[in-house]
Amino acid sequence: MKIAVSADGSNLDARVAHRFGISAYLITVDPETMEFESVPNPGASAKRAAGIQTVVLAISKGVDTVLTGYCSPTAMKHLTDNGISVVTGVTGSVAEAVAQYSTPVHTTPPAGKDKPDIDAAALLQALKRSGMQLINLLPTFVGVILLVGLFNAFLSKKLLSSIFSGNALLDTLLGTGFGSILASNPVNAYVIGGQLLEQGVSLFAVTAIISAWVTIGLVQLPAEMAALGKKFALVRNALSFALCMVISILTVVTYYVFMAI
Repeated sequence: MKIAVSADGSNLDARVAHRFGISAYLITVDPETMEFESVPNPGASAKRAAGIQTVVLAISKGVDTVLTGYCSPTAMKHLTDNGISVVTGVTGSVAEAVAQYSTPVHTTPPAGKDKPDIDAAALLQALKRSGMQLINLLPTFVGVILLVGLFNAFLSKKLLSSIFSGNALLDTLLGTGFGSILASNPVNAYVIGGQLLEQGVSLFAVTAIISAWVTIGLVQLPAEMAALGKKFALVRNALSFALCMVISILTVVTYYVFMAI
């Protein structure tokens, strides 16, 4: 049996990381001998698809169980689909987490008591996790506000009209290209899309930018090639580029058709 623990450090004394996808390390441990291997997590520095990169790492190490503080539903589904069980809400050091998981505790509820009492420690831990998630979201909110200000200050309507001419095919191509290069939280794509529409940029270009932003990652291409293989990464990005253009055009055409009805 092999257990993987998301960790903030590279040894058994390190704390269990709060989030699986962006943990600094993934430590695989043999619970019988406590022999371990510490691997830097490629998802820790990724701006997008961090959880998937960590999933690929866990699968490649042949682990049976993952212990972590929090695991996103998407990452958990990929792990469980590959036969890996996931335990969340884990705290303490890596060694403590492995020891606790490896020593199951069996309890018998008192007679005549159908519902368990509320665990104050579990409630406090849940509130702590919720607070940490809110803190993690604050940079995104601040980034959105700053992004709007920078957009209005440096990108004039005249400049945008010189780039996006209004030609459906050309605007879609340019939009897909810009969206492929940009890298940030997907929420920012919606902010930029809204600002572009206000500046008169065509819906074809805006739709293409948003579609490419969330599906193509040229900035993260080296990390994707390292995790999933060069051929797969190149083919996936090339196909995604072509499909983004097609989907963007079909989406806008469908929208205009429904608006005309």
